[in-house]
Amino acid sequence: MGSTGSIGRNLLEIVAQFPDRFQVRALAAKSNARLLAKQVARFNPQVAVVYDAESARALYAALPDNHPVTILTGEAGYLEAATLPEVDTVVTAVVGAAGLLPTLAAIDAGKEIALANKETLVMAGDLVMKRAAAAHVRILPIDSEHSAIFQCLQGQRRADVDRIILTASGGPFLNTPPEKLVTIEPADALDHPTWSMGSKISIDSATLMNKGLEVIEAHWLFDAPLDAIAVVVHPQSIIHSMVAYRDGSIMAQLGVPDMKTAIALALSYPERLPLKQPLPDFSALGKFTFAEPDLEKFPCLAMAIEACHAGGTFPAVMNAANEIAVASFLEERLPFDKIPVVIRQTI
Repeated sequence: MGSTGSIGRNLLEIVAQFPDRFQVRALAAKSNARLLAKQVARFNPQVAVVYDAESARALYAALPDNHPVTILTGEAGYLEAATLPEVDTVVTAVVGAAGLLPTLAAIDAGKEIALANKETLVMAGDLVMKRAAAAHVRILPIDSEHSAIFQCLQGQRRADVDRIILTASGGPFLNTPPEKLVTIEPADALDHPTWSMGSKISIDSATLMNKGLEVIEAHWLFDAPLDAIAVVVHPQSIIHSMVAYRDGSIMAQLGVPDMKTAIALALSYPERLPLKQPLPDFSALGKFTFAEPDLEKFPCLAMAIEACHAGGTFPAVMNAANEIAVASFLEERLPFDKIPVVIRQTI
């Protein structure tokens, strides 16, 4: 789900590396018919899904003649793809609220979930986790931070956990004076210093809303109290997150800022695939730095935590407001510094 996005493209590269391990049964995107057609031609899924009839026509036209793939559209198409009998694992890598219903359908169908769509747990974490427990379904995180936490928890007693420490790069405006945020253009916000991500996630990283969503995701995914989850800014993006234990030990997961490691682990756990990823060049890095997030300059992080404390539908409302505000900024209809204002007013 979301095969033409950043996570989807990286995942398919891994699948191509290990054709003896993985087969693609369904590919779902929104409207990038040209890229989806190339993916369909390469991986030969049974089913391909797009958002609407116009995108379906474009996909059909871009495929080789008589290509044996069933093209589906809309919500019904996404749900059918997510519940195909031949599928073992559903990767939810779509952006935003669109990931919720297919993920729930996949859980109810007994599929293992590899989750890159944090909004699913932001909007309906209690519901999703209860449904997964009832269906005996594993949800394995693809977000680098949550994959890191997952790895740091292995072999440890949950009763011994003191706190979860999420690291944040700080985004492209970490050292930008607050008064300069008024003049930020979309191209500036999309230019992330360490990660290559899709447009919506890049803007969320620039406002630190992404870290707020990740706090909520960690709260549900690891059954952790909100006051036991901390955020620390780590601009080098080598430490992906940490877990502190009650004896004073801290375990951290490190790696280059590349999503392939987390994606591969979610697909192959408990095995680790031989990806041949480069290791961090520690001597070139020289040092790691850390700082507290500036919640006055980046109020979205505080708002997300506040919404989670409030519970009920507050996180879903916040998430929806953020999606609309970010889209409006990318369309140059809303100034960057007004994104948190719109979210706050909506909440």
